[in-house]
Amino acid sequence: MTTARITQQLHDYIDIAEDKKLKAIYTLLQGDIYDDCQLTDEQKAELDRRSYEYRNGIGKTYTWEETLAAAKQRLHERKSTK
Repeated sequence: MTTARITQQLHDYIDIAEDKKLKAIYTLLQGDIYDDCQLTDEQKAELDRRSYEYRNGIGKTYTWEETLAAAKQRLHERKSTK
């Protein structure tokens, strides 16, 4: 069975499953769902700071083109110092 088919069948089952079974499935998967995306307190504080600055118009933002150009420049600088 393909992954796409398994995903579809799980979606279909979740739509009709009893509350008790949904809670059991959630408990089983909860660690996998949240363990990979937990932020440290420092990471959360940094994101909160950046979000505040952005919302208040004091944070510096960059276009994709500016970001790409800066990355290429840094890569070039690294290569030329070796």
